[in-house]
Amino acid sequence: MELSVAVIAKECVPGKVKTRLSPPLTPEAAAALAQLSLSRTLDTVRHLRARHRILVIDGTPNAHDAAQFTVVPQAAGGLDERLAAICDAATGPLLIVGMDTPQLSTEHVAPLLRDWSSDAPRHEAWLGLATDGGFWALALRRPDGALIRGVPMSTETTGAEQLARLAAAGLSVGMLPELRDMDHFSDALQIAAEIPGTDFAFAVDEASDLAQAEHPRAGVLR
Repeated sequence: MELSVAVIAKECVPGKVKTRLSPPLTPEAAAALAQLSLSRTLDTVRHLRARHRILVIDGTPNAHDAAQFTVVPQAAGGLDERLAAICDAATGPLLIVGMDTPQLSTEHVAPLLRDWSSDAPRHEAWLGLATDGGFWALALRRPDGALIRGVPMSTETTGAEQLARLAAAGLSVGMLPELRDMDHFSDALQIAAEIPGTDFAFAVDEASDLAQAEHPRAGVLR
């Protein structure tokens, strides 16, 4: 299938990434969870049936994360402009995912892959909403930055407004499962509970123990 999958990400530098995890985590612990989330996402994308894999990053990835990906810098501007730039650079069907859903699995995007692998795809676009009101995935068979540019980002209605933009353009939109973004440590705890026994769940448990030991009166949730 002529599918490109782009992961939009940020270099996991303490104090510059996932700052809303601190407190209760230290900036270093927050960056470590962000790195694990990014690496897990990239590993999942490596298992997708895609022709091209692109890491669109603000910063510099480590060698492991860059493996099997074409690495390109993010465009300037707000998130809508940066997502639109990815679409404008694409030459065929495109799936964009973020780095904040470490629970992402190939099953979450299986409906999209089945549809676009068929002789008569039902949908021109696919959207995966996030529990915070945004979206974690956007796929377009004919990428066009105008379908994203100007949509207010990082609000409680971002996902709904993006869906309305696609519908207004006359596109049939398939819906992927709703996922939780890791914005706060409470999100990390809930995500870890969804994927017990994983490296991410272990890291969250370890971070929780450390935060509780350092701030016993903070009431870190378990």
